[in-house]
Amino acid sequence: MFHGTSQSRSIHWSYPEMLAKTVADLPDHRIAGSRILVRVDFNVPLDSDRKITDDIRIVRALPTLSYLLERGGRLVVTSHLGRPKGVDPVFSLRPVAEHLDSLLDFPVLFCPELIGPEAQKAVDALQGGELLLLENTRFHKGEKKNDPELSKALADLCDLFVNDAFGTAHRAHASTVGAAQVLRERGREAVGGFLMEKELRYLGMALEDPDRPFVAVLGGAKISGKIEVIQTLLPKVDRLIIGGAMANTFFEALGLETGNSLVEEERVEVARGTLEEAGEKLLLPVDCVVAPEISADAQIREVERALVEPGEMIGDIGSGSRALFADALSGAGTVVWNGPMGVFEMAPFAGGTLALAEAVAAVSDQGGTTVVGGGDSASAAEKAGVADRLSHVSTGGGASLEFLSGAVLPGVAALDKKEGSPS
Repeated sequence: MFHGTSQSRSIHWSYPEMLAKTVADLPDHRIAGSRILVRVDFNVPLDSDRKITDDIRIVRALPTLSYLLERGGRLVVTSHLGRPKGVDPVFSLRPVAEHLDSLLDFPVLFCPELIGPEAQKAVDALQGGELLLLENTRFHKGEKKNDPELSKALADLCDLFVNDAFGTAHRAHASTVGAAQVLRERGREAVGGFLMEKELRYLGMALEDPDRPFVAVLGGAKISGKIEVIQTLLPKVDRLIIGGAMANTFFEALGLETGNSLVEEERVEVARGTLEEAGEKLLLPVDCVVAPEISADAQIREVERALVEPGEMIGDIGSGSRALFADALSGAGTVVWNGPMGVFEMAPFAGGTLALAEAVAAVSDQGGTTVVGGGDSASAAEKAGVADRLSHVSTGGGASLEFLSGAVLPGVAALDKKEGSPS
């Protein structure tokens, strides 16, 4: 068990985006009859028959959509789906509209265009309490470029803007930033949805005023994508656990053999400096699951981290590390976890991540607060069957990393601020 201070220190981090207005700040008369552009994150996985295989992102947006529809809003909903190169029927949001219709007690319509005469006609025909899902924002090249013309065209479709897409809040796109800015310039409101508010509240709490001990767990493939997060968290946490392939770069910094494992050679010095700065705060795996290659049928063996042989590849943390990390998490007041401990998609290398997921969930069971980043961490929590036991599972892996690194999220910074908050 971790033996650290039980008193919460005062941590002074200022996040103006935490104070963004939300739909709850809008009076009902401002919602009723208004055309409300709602940016959601409906970037959901589809199978070969174009059936949705995981609708959690849709379900998480339902409270905001229902709140606005119940008050007579005319909802114009936008989202991206996948990474299409131009218009591509494979990435159409029509299946999403059909699924959304089965989840809401309000009419759901679909428009095969995002902007233009057909979209305008469909918006004009909307009645209070109806929802119109427009086609994939990324069918337009101007979306990712935050094109002023596309931003204006989207703003022309509405009277209010609501961003409930935390998963894309770190991207300055036309549908996440540009349209909001145009509307604010016109004297209209741009606010956050309930999901956005919840994401920021949990992540902000962890950084601003966590219950202690505060333990952060970082995994995944590369240290380069998380070095800013490490630097931000180190002064704040009582313990920092590092696993996954990014731990290999730290092993290299310690002079250990890593075989053919993924190592970022250009980051070894950064890792060495981090080890010196962190001291006993930082925990690395003490043993590893290795194999000649990373594959679903790999012949694995478990070894101490100093006994990895040339030609071997590290694919997971070992049983000793799993016990060590679980002990470090036991009794924690706040846990933030982002990134798996190994190649958990493959059975031979899944044990470490699943064990960690259970250890994090046990913190929740004991009354602690557990916040899990999106992406692979969310998938791991689902695979381990512990997602429902966690305090909060983020819908945005990249956005949560950006937030934890101390960056201002463009999609949140573009929103109106609450009275008395920093501008």
